[in-house]
Amino acid sequence: MSDLFFPERVSVVDSHTEGEPTRVVVEGWPLPEGATMAERREDLRRRFAHLQRAVVGEPRGYDAVMGALLTPPAQRGSVTGVIFFDGVGEIGTCGHGLIGVVRTLEHLGRLRPGTLRIDTPVGTVKAELAADGAVTIELGEARCHARDMPLDVPGLGHVVGDVAWGGYWFFLTRLAGVTLELARVAELKERAVRIRDALQANGVVGDDGAAVDNVQIFGPARRQDADSRNFVLFPGDSYDRSPCGTGTAARMAVLHARGRLRPGQPWRQESITGSLFTGWLTRDHERLVAHIRGRAFVTGQGTLLFNPADTLRGGFPAD
Repeated sequence: MSDLFFPERVSVVDSHTEGEPTRVVVEGWPLPEGATMAERREDLRRRFAHLQRAVVGEPRGYDAVMGALLTPPAQRGSVTGVIFFDGVGEIGTCGHGLIGVVRTLEHLGRLRPGTLRIDTPVGTVKAELAADGAVTIELGEARCHARDMPLDVPGLGHVVGDVAWGGYWFFLTRLAGVTLELARVAELKERAVRIRDALQANGVVGDDGAAVDNVQIFGPARRQDADSRNFVLFPGDSYDRSPCGTGTAARMAVLHARGRLRPGQPWRQESITGSLFTGWLTRDHERLVAHIRGRAFVTGQGTLLFNPADTLRGGFPAD
């Protein structure tokens, strides 16, 4: 790892969005090259993938931390560009991360309440920061791909679920006899991994053969102001502490396909930690567009150091 470039220090701002952490890189990271955000993401992958793991992975972070590298905007009128990443790689977009970025920019004095645009590798996202700190993002297209798909899962038996897109591909299911609570996270992860493995083994894919590698298990809400509670497992085997923005979008797409959610009708999604997102759908010609509102709080601001004598300065896998 000695031949890889590491800056001496990187300035970051940490926040959590309804429980899920975001680490925004503010200064110190060499800016990726490219006129578009997609080009910058490719350059980031080619030259600085090792920095992604170092910033969000152990020993400085853990598997749930979402990294967000700020760049100059790529489009006129946008306040910033952002490239999301985790310990696995770059992420096209991220619901909770966008909310965290907006609150971080407010914390840094770079914006005030109002509407704004943020450039990502998959397009420009509209957002609104309310005076009370709540953030609403127009996350993008949501659609149901397949309903009531049967799946034989080793160790679980016959499972039925839906495949939907909310920014990523999700398999959504309700499992009988499963309690959605933090004390049962290990069991929930084990079951979700079994489902994901079965999806792969049975060739269940989204558009253009894309992997369906996010699993959402849902059930009754605990909060009186919520409609449902969920547990979401990501491809890197971390679970979402928030209700998951893209996962909420996918759930709303399925509900709409079943005639249970009208455009404009709010859907209140509770997370495994008890936090809440409010979402709704609007129609843009033939597309359904998902909107998500939630709250983020800045939890820290500091400097990450990369000592050349540290043999683990590039981080290491959690397991």
